[in-house]
Amino acid sequence: MKPLFAALALGLLATPALAVDLETHAPHPFNVRDLVMMDRVSDPQLSPDGRYAAFGVRSTDYAANKGVNAIYVLDLKKGGEPVKVVDKGGSARWASDGHSLYYVAAADGISQLWRVDLGTGDTLDLAGHKAAVQVSRGALDLGGYKLSPDGRSVLLSYEVYTDCADLACTKERIDGREKNKATGTVYDKLFVRHWDTWANGRRNQLFIGHFDDQGMLPAEPTLLSRGIDGDIPSKPFGDESEFAFSPDGRTVYFDVRIAGTSEPWSTNFDLYRVPADGSVAPQNLTATNKAWDAYPVPSPDGRTLYYLAMKEPGFEADRFAIMAMDLERGTTREVDPQWDRSAGALAVADDGKTLYATADDQGQHPLFAIDAASGKVTKLVGEGSVGGYSLQNGKLLLARDDLKHPVDLYLTDANGRGLKQVTHYNAERLQNAKMGDFEFFTFKGWNDEPVQGYVVKPAGYKRGQKYPVAFIIHGGPQGAMSNGWSYRWNPQTYAGQGFAVVTVNFHGSTGYGQAFTDSISGDWGGKPLEDLKAGWKAALDKYSFLDGDNACALGASYGGYMVYWMAGVWNQPWKCFVDHDGVFDARMMYYATEELWFEEKENGGTQFEHPENYERFNPINHVKDWRVPMLVVHSGNDFRIPITQGLGAFTALQRQGIPSEFLTFPEENHWVLKPQNSVMWHETVNAWLKRWTSGDGGDTASH
Repeated sequence: MKPLFAALALGLLATPALAVDLETHAPHPFNVRDLVMMDRVSDPQLSPDGRYAAFGVRSTDYAANKGVNAIYVLDLKKGGEPVKVVDKGGSARWASDGHSLYYVAAADGISQLWRVDLGTGDTLDLAGHKAAVQVSRGALDLGGYKLSPDGRSVLLSYEVYTDCADLACTKERIDGREKNKATGTVYDKLFVRHWDTWANGRRNQLFIGHFDDQGMLPAEPTLLSRGIDGDIPSKPFGDESEFAFSPDGRTVYFDVRIAGTSEPWSTNFDLYRVPADGSVAPQNLTATNKAWDAYPVPSPDGRTLYYLAMKEPGFEADRFAIMAMDLERGTTREVDPQWDRSAGALAVADDGKTLYATADDQGQHPLFAIDAASGKVTKLVGEGSVGGYSLQNGKLLLARDDLKHPVDLYLTDANGRGLKQVTHYNAERLQNAKMGDFEFFTFKGWNDEPVQGYVVKPAGYKRGQKYPVAFIIHGGPQGAMSNGWSYRWNPQTYAGQGFAVVTVNFHGSTGYGQAFTDSISGDWGGKPLEDLKAGWKAALDKYSFLDGDNACALGASYGGYMVYWMAGVWNQPWKCFVDHDGVFDARMMYYATEELWFEEKENGGTQFEHPENYERFNPINHVKDWRVPMLVVHSGNDFRIPITQGLGAFTALQRQGIPSEFLTFPEENHWVLKPQNSVMWHETVNAWLKRWTSGDGGDTASH
C-alpha cells in the first residue's frame, strides 16, 4: 500500500495550484480557465412565426463547482441583445400561439413543467413579462416533454416502477427504500449499472397530460407506454426526439428498446404507435428490422412517418439511413440510399417536400437538405459544426461552432442562404484569448487510401521556430476530431500552452463513408495504427514547426486504448503518454463493461466463444515492452470502461519502474464534467506534457 499511496501523493503534489483569477481580461494565450468560464449556448428554438429565438445558456458558478442554466429570448427582427426570461431552467419550447414559453425547472426539489407568458401582441414584452407559473404537480422529476401541435396536451416522461398504478406509488416506494437501513440490492439480469448509474428498478415511461382551462396539468397523467418494458426516452442520453405527436395530435409515436434479458447486447430499437388517449396498447411498426429504428418525425399531412434506421443488428455505429413509412399501407422506403453518410437531427419542412439532417462529413458537421421524393442531398451550411437547429416559417436557426469559436446562433433561410450570426456570446473572452490557427491535411494511410487529419499551430506561433507536439487520438472509435468546439479535449487548450497539435481521423472515423467507419471493427490495433504512423510522418514532412523529438501522445476511451497499445508496439517517437479512461485488458473489459453489443461487434462475438479475437490487439500482452512515462487518468463512476482498467495499467507502470502518475476523480464518469475538476485535469495533463518535452523530465526508464 505504501508505494501506491506515495505515487498518488506525488501526482497530487505535482499538480499546479489552481489560479484564483478566472476572469483574465488582458490578452493572453487561451487556457483552461477561459474554457470552463465560457457561456455555453444551446437548444435553439424559433417561435412559430420565426421572429423570436429562445435558447439556453449555461454559465459557470465556479465556486459552487457547477453550471447554471438560464433561458434567453432574442427578437430577431429588432436585433440587439438577448433578454434573460428565466433565471434557472432549461428545455424551453414555444407554445403554439407563440406568446408563451414552457420549460423545466425545480420546484421544492422536484423538476416540474413551467410556463412564462411573454405578451399577447405582435411584439412580445420580453423585459416586462409576467411571473412564471408552475403548470405540473407531478410527484416525480419530469424527465422530458413535448407539446401537442394544438397546445392542449403534452407528452411527459417519468421514471417509474412499471407495476405501479400512478406516480404517487413510485414516490412512496422510493421514500420507503430511503428509510430502510439495509442498502443491499439483488439483481437477476444485466445492466446492473449503465454509464454512471446503478439500476434502480425503474423505467422511463411515456405519459400524456391535458391542460385544463387555467393551463394546469393533472397530478396524475395518463400512461401511454402500457406494457412496454423499456425506457422512453432511452437511457442515459435520450431526449424528446424519441417521441412525437401526429399533426392532428391524436396519435403518438415513440421508439424504445425492449429490455427483457437481452438489453445489454441488443441495439434493436423499434418504433411504436399509440392513440393519444391511451385507449389501446402501443403497436410495433418496425418489428421486422432487428437493428435500430428511432427518432420519429411525422410529415405535415400525417400520412408519412420519417425516421432513422440502421440495418445491422448489434452495431451502434452502423449508418443511420432516412426512412419513410406510408402509415396507411405500412410500406417503407429508404429516402437517401445513395448518400453515404449517417444522418442525425432529422426535421421536415412545412410543405413536406424537404427533410433536414446533420451528419459528419470530411472533418465538418454540416446541415443538409434532402429532397423527400428523390433523395437528392444538398449541403446548406458546410464549415464548422451544426450542433442543433430549429425550422419555422421558412427560417433556420442554427447552433454553430468551430475549432476557434464556441457555439453561437446563426440565422438563415430554409435554403441556407444569407447566413448571419445573431448572438455573440464570449466575445470579450475570445478577443482576449489568443488561439492557434488550424489546417486540415490529407495523406495516404492504410492500403494507400486517403486519410485526413489536422494540425493546430501554437498560440503565438512564430515562423522558423519548432514547437513540442501533442498528438491527440480520438475516441469512439467511430468518431472524429472535426472542425468543432469542445469542452473536453479542446486542441486550443494545448495550443495555448505552447504546443502544436496533430490529430488523425484514422480508419474507423465517421464522415468519410460507412465502409471507412466499418473498417476498424475487429482491427483496433491494425489499420488505425498504420494511419497514425503514416499521419505522424506526413505531418512532420509537411510542417517544419513540429518538433518530432519532443512529442507526447494522448487520448481517451478508444484513444486511451490506442495509447496503451502504442506503449507496447510503437513507443519509439514519444517522450510521454497520457491515457484517459482507456481499455488496458480487452479480455476483462468484456466482462466488466455494460454495453456488451459494442464489445461483441468490435471483436466478432463473445469473449468466451472467440477469445483469440480479444487477444489479437490486447495491450496487456505487451506490457513487458512499455518504457515511456505515462500519466493515467481514470474516474470512479466510469462504468463504460471501469476504473480497474486504469489501475491495472498504473500497476504495470509502477511495477516496472516507469515514471508514472495516476489521477482519479471518484465522482466523475467517462467524462470530467465539473468545472474545478476540469481545471485540475487540464493542469495535471499540461504539467505532464511540459515535464517530458522540456528536457527537464529526466531519462525514461529502460529495461
